[in-house]
Amino acid sequence: MTRIGFYAGSFDPPTLGHLDIARRALAVVDRLVVGVGSNADKRAWLERSVRMQLLAQCLPADVEVLAFDGLAVAAARAAGASLLVRGYRGPEDVAVELHMARANRQLDDSLETILLAAEPRVAHLSSRLVREVHRASGRLSDFVPEVVAQHLAALPPWGG
Repeated sequence: MTRIGFYAGSFDPPTLGHLDIARRALAVVDRLVVGVGSNADKRAWLERSVRMQLLAQCLPADVEVLAFDGLAVAAARAAGASLLVRGYRGPEDVAVELHMARANRQLDDSLETILLAAEPRVAHLSSRLVREVHRASGRLSDFVPEVVAQHLAALPPWGG
């Protein structure tokens, strides 16, 4: 049986931390699907189609990148996944992710959640940090893949 993992996020923008989790997820699943969701509680910086294109350029060709709305468990089920892939940077993330894993398990007990610790070199990264560095016209190459840095360099500072 093929083990399909579903890695959901907003990826706004994709960071080296996101790619680290995806890379390591590929070591434990046969196939990885990356779901780019929308979060009604957050104002998106980049259009979802742009985030999807950037992810597709950064990930191996056999990783499927798709858009989803609603619950990640429903999107994972539709993709044929048996595992939800989540990453964490520190103890605060673990608490949030464990809470979410329990809720997801209640919503669909056929899905398991695996938590992957971010590598120390990227454990401080977040999309929010990238947006702040961009707003201050800082160097992004230590935080995001080159293709993302190039795309962001062409944008005016967010909110400016």
